Amino acid sequence: MPVKYIPYYPNTVQGQAILDNITRTRRILRYRDNDKVYERIQRGMPYYELEKIESVIPLNPPLLKGESDRREQGEFKNMLIRGECISACAYLKDKNIKVDLVYIDAPFASGADYAKKVYLRKNPKVAEAIAQAEEEFELEELRAFEEKMYGDIWNKEDYLNWMYENLTAIKSVMSETGSIYVHLDWHIGHYVKVLMDEVFGEDNFRNEIIWHYFMGASSVNTFGRKHNTIFFYSNGDEYIFNRADIGVAYNPETIARAKRGEARYSVDAKEMEKNGKNPGDVWDIWDDVNPIQGNAIENVDYATQKPEALLERIIKASSNEGMVIADLFGGSGVTAKVAHDSKRKFIHCDVGINSIQTTRDRLVAAGAEFDIYDIQDGVSLFRNPVQTMDKMKSLITGLKNEDALDSFWEGGIQDSKLGLVPVYIPNLLDHSTKVLDIPLINRIINEAMPDLPDGTKQVIVFYVDIENESELKKFISEYNATGIDIVLRDLKSILDDVVINDEIDYKMKKSKTGFEVEIKSFTSDRLIQKIDAYNQKKSLNGSKKELFEENSEDEDDSAGSSTENGTGKKKNKFVPIAISKNGLELIELISLDCTSKDGIWKSDCELKIDKNGYVILNGKKTKEFWNAKIVSDKKPLRMKIRNIAGDESVIVL
Repeated sequence: MPVKYIPYYPNTVQGQAILDNITRTRRILRYRDNDKVYERIQRGMPYYELEKIESVIPLNPPLLKGESDRREQGEFKNMLIRGECISACAYLKDKNIKVDLVYIDAPFASGADYAKKVYLRKNPKVAEAIAQAEEEFELEELRAFEEKMYGDIWNKEDYLNWMYENLTAIKSVMSETGSIYVHLDWHIGHYVKVLMDEVFGEDNFRNEIIWHYFMGASSVNTFGRKHNTIFFYSNGDEYIFNRADIGVAYNPETIARAKRGEARYSVDAKEMEKNGKNPGDVWDIWDDVNPIQGNAIENVDYATQKPEALLERIIKASSNEGMVIADLFGGSGVTAKVAHDSKRKFIHCDVGINSIQTTRDRLVAAGAEFDIYDIQDGVSLFRNPVQTMDKMKSLITGLKNEDALDSFWEGGIQDSKLGLVPVYIPNLLDHSTKVLDIPLINRIINEAMPDLPDGTKQVIVFYVDIENESELKKFISEYNATGIDIVLRDLKSILDDVVINDEIDYKMKKSKTGFEVEIKSFTSDRLIQKIDAYNQKKSLNGSKKELFEENSEDEDDSAGSSTENGTGKKKNKFVPIAISKNGLELIELISLDCTSKDGIWKSDCELKIDKNGYVILNGKKTKEFWNAKIVSDKKPLRMKIRNIAGDESVIVL
């Protein structure tokens, strides 16, 4: 349950055009009793407890004057927050933390699923891998499978409701001189522009920025789509815009002509050379930086990653050193990284554990100091909300999709006595459904249940949190006129039963240089199940493809032999992913805490194995393969191991 609700008064700006088909966070409850209409219910942002998971202090931080005093005085510290944007805003507002600049690269309502490639590492116990320590492995040689990170599949009205709620929450924590940049594309951007006019006021619209790139979708029937749109709004008339910090170089010939005094050039040549020209609102950022296409310095293998140069221009234009920059759909952590490099403070928020881990590792490498928090809102029960939803559905015995039920119901269970029992599961991306309360149960009773098939005797309603269960059951008893029994069940009790830590066999000994921990074996049932499912799916698809090709060959002898694909090239037959007996290729990161056996984690020594098998030691890249060991100057008290999918296990040494 939320600890409390933080008011933020999401009222429209007077005189603005509005989209009439969305409800704008006002959760309305209306039901009649003797012709009396009960009052509507409105709520603020749900405030949940935050648990500090880790405190990251650079292992070799620069000694700054007054640094120790600053830490003792408890000034603002950079934050990574795992949780929803609106819950993070509730925390910031409650703590009176003001944000000077917001950049959000929110879901685009693109209708696509985004997946993360999970690479197996090189096993340090395999002699052949050690022998190739000087060789760069090609990506094609790496064994990998995919895991869904999030689904960007929305009903348009639901998306706009959700976005409006987030925008109003963000506005409530922005400073008076703050600015916001919202990054979208052609799918939904034009609708969100209307929402931003409504929330921030069209008088505070500053720019529609076109980020143009050269890679992108091509088509023979349309013009190639090769840009995104970024809407820039201020929070008021007074805002920061550092024109001198974002100038781009003039063409040398233009400067030469200005020096010759040609009349058409009114700007002084020295001024041209010093400040450059205004970049305008069309940015060809990928001319200089193209991390997604393989820039090894920036690329962190994150599906929606944006280039640092893009964020550098935004951050330098609309903030000053020491200000607070927030990215509340943080993704790969580019905003936090660039903010740190630009001597700003940062807040990174995302619902996915992979986002938090990717950003953490990126910031460790950059030498940043920050704290990591987890919002205790029930969303982060698994790696991300999409995987949590999928996991929940697989754990509910007998749950299947049913054509007779509309999309409100997740599916149904066939019971020998009751017949079809519809099942409702809350959408973990919609905070208004996470808490089962009277407004939500009223919607279930009066909107969803009357449309159920005739003869339905029972429905099951799952919840993450429940508000005043006794009052809720009383309301059901008084206002459920459908005759259908409503059974309430807690989702957390189902998920808690399946969270099993990975098994780790290790040996620790004192060495000449300190303490050495050797990992003997690593077993992850969750990953093995995932890999087995992947192998089965690929093998099945491969069999179907081969059968199709064989049939094609029977019909046309010119199609090639059974070992060729018609082009003279051999078919690529699927080779199943196999896990070694010791399973060390499933390990991504090892961290040693030499400070405490419990409580907030402090990494005193850590190594990460990149997808090519090379070691990143305390944030510094090396060209060495991992030897299954980690060495620490001080005696380790506990060890954390992260597997390649992001699951973390902690053991006391």
